[in-house]
Amino acid sequence: MNFYVMTLFPEFICQGVEVSILKRAREKGILSVQAVNIRDYSGNKHNRVDDYPYGGGAGMVMAAEPVVRCYESILKKIKAKEQSASQPRVIYLTPQGTTFTQSKAKELSKEENLILLCGHYEGIDERALELIATDYISIGDYVLTGGELPALVLIDAVARLVPGVLNNEASAEFESFQNNLLEYPQYTRPEEFEGKKVPEVLLSGHHAKIEEWRRKQSILRTKERRPDLIKKAVLDKKDLAF
Repeated sequence: MNFYVMTLFPEFICQGVEVSILKRAREKGILSVQAVNIRDYSGNKHNRVDDYPYGGGAGMVMAAEPVVRCYESILKKIKAKEQSASQPRVIYLTPQGTTFTQSKAKELSKEENLILLCGHYEGIDERALELIATDYISIGDYVLTGGELPALVLIDAVARLVPGVLNNEASAEFESFQNNLLEYPQYTRPEEFEGKKVPEVLLSGHHAKIEEWRRKQSILRTKERRPDLIKKAVLDKKDLAF
């Protein structure tokens, strides 16, 4: 899978993917993450990419031309690499987008190429967005200084669902938000720590009882911590009775 990140700060992205699972997946050739500097397409000697907003107001706005030219260069690169490549989705990371979810991550993990657009200042000239953006995604209802952190969040969440990225493929399936339920509590050695013991059922070796306990714990935890999710959870009659 290939990620192309349009950004004013490529070093931010490059450093973020140089650790842990993302680094290993890139070294294996399963993932490719390329940060493309929008300033390289500014068309002026000072590499300026922003200007004052029409109508007045605080701050500066990223100009349309360098953003669109940057996109066109990436598109040309993809087409040269994959003659039959479909038009890639272009995701603009913005608080105005739909909230990023696990189901959206799963959907995006099926794409061959994704282009992520990171905004800065007071945003991007609307004409550029109308011309290239296919998706508007937010990682939460708050404002950051730029789109690089949201881009890294999206890359991490999507990449781990790509086959071969995780050593244990099952861990991508049985975790928080599976069927809109939070994950059950986890324990490891020792059996007792500062007076707190591991639940006996987990030491029993009885797999059916362990799975039943974990399922109930997931339901309880979701009900207590994320009651908004429990309404969307996939529950059978036994779950509902519990």
